[in-house]
Amino acid sequence: MALIPEVKKYYGRHKLFINGEWIDSKSTDVEVNRNPATGEIISELPNATKEEALAAVKAAHEAFKLWKEVPMRDKARLLFDLRAKLEERSDVLAKVLSQDHGRTIGEANGSVRRVIENVESACSALYGLVKTNEHMEQVAHGIDQYLTWEPLGAFLIITPGNIPMHAWSSFVPYALAAGCTVVVSPSRQDPVAAEYICRVAQEVGFPPGVINLVHGGRNINKEILIQPEIKGVGFIGANKAGWELFELCGKYGKTSSINGNGKNYFVVMPDADLDEAAQGLLRSCFGMAGQRCLGVDNIIVVGDIYDEFKKKFVEVAKGMKIGYGLNKETELGPLSSKAGKDKVLHWIEESLKEGAEMVLDGRNVKVENYPDGFFLGPTILGDVNVDMAMAKVEAFGPVAALIKGDSLEQAIGWINTKTNLGHSASIYTNNGKHARRFKREVNVGNVGINIGVPQPYSFFPLGSRRESFVGTAKSRMASMRMFMDEKTVCERWID
Repeated sequence: MALIPEVKKYYGRHKLFINGEWIDSKSTDVEVNRNPATGEIISELPNATKEEALAAVKAAHEAFKLWKEVPMRDKARLLFDLRAKLEERSDVLAKVLSQDHGRTIGEANGSVRRVIENVESACSALYGLVKTNEHMEQVAHGIDQYLTWEPLGAFLIITPGNIPMHAWSSFVPYALAAGCTVVVSPSRQDPVAAEYICRVAQEVGFPPGVINLVHGGRNINKEILIQPEIKGVGFIGANKAGWELFELCGKYGKTSSINGNGKNYFVVMPDADLDEAAQGLLRSCFGMAGQRCLGVDNIIVVGDIYDEFKKKFVEVAKGMKIGYGLNKETELGPLSSKAGKDKVLHWIEESLKEGAEMVLDGRNVKVENYPDGFFLGPTILGDVNVDMAMAKVEAFGPVAALIKGDSLEQAIGWINTKTNLGHSASIYTNNGKHARRFKREVNVGNVGINIGVPQPYSFFPLGSRRESFVGTAKSRMASMRMFMDEKTVCERWID
């Protein structure tokens, strides 16, 4: 098997982490996990049995009874220790992520930095709980009243294949800060990355059962969620799976934060700096091989600048260095799986059948020394119509669709009506009036002004709208409320 530097203990078969112990699964249903750049097997992944999943639920439930009683300052110390441990291991975390997911080492370093920021944010949110408790004396004669927040219990956390560590940190630290426990179910695309961050957390010294990890698919996740001991789910992934989980939450009375697909637009106005816009869109369209929630698929070019912008965008895209993510010169790594690459190729073919122009073809890219990697070069489609499938469905690959637009009003209308998704939208313009109108009128949760990727910092929520989000609380600091419930106490002492 291929070796990941400094993480040799991960070779062979993945284990489950239940009640503070790494155990071998008894499952005979085993898949292989491959390095996306080399195609080599780096680990073997069992689908946990139902009995193993229920054991993780039980461990989390029992641990909650003790963890919720741990003083706030002691929880905070462990979270600060987690932050320090992640900082200490940041280089290794980035290498693991690059090799298991496929992203460049620069992108991996950025993701690890965001993980650390999320833990910092969870620490801040923990101390912020003090301010949420409200107290009022003498609301009636001899009666005092106050509001307090209490942790709910054990939660299921499902992480996606595109951001396995980032998504982990968007939920788990907040759950722990709130006094809850977790059963983590990682994506099967890059289980090494998800498992490694759990191992780092284990080293900090959280009590047994506070963090558990079960490798399993959709059926196992459903089995975990319906258990009465599980109070809710944190999920980032595809809409189809998210809506299934949301229906279960409604049926069984669970709380949830379910973040789904996006179909993000970028508007380039005639007054924009076209060179700056072309450079900004490189990262937005092709960063992480197009496998990012806030990445852009659709570029609406307004006015008579279409041909000029197309030329500039193609020119800079052609110059991207494609290769293995661990090479520091690499700007575009492989997709995380062969299935993901095949899906993107399908959408490209469908777009061409519908009449799109192939402006830059990345389908047959060859990467020296890596013939078996899941590589796809920057691909730019022209003359795309907003009613084409490619303009409505998230491609999740390094594909950009150029769309001709007549006005800002038309562009905003397309963003708000041509898809039911409301993740993000951005604009490049030097006109403050255009920018102000855009940010006020687009019905999305994340807006970028002259920014390629409108990524909120860790202390802001990822505010997706419409079918891009369903649930009771959005991620990051708002997640604290997802893991807790309020209690109002009326108190009177009789003299």
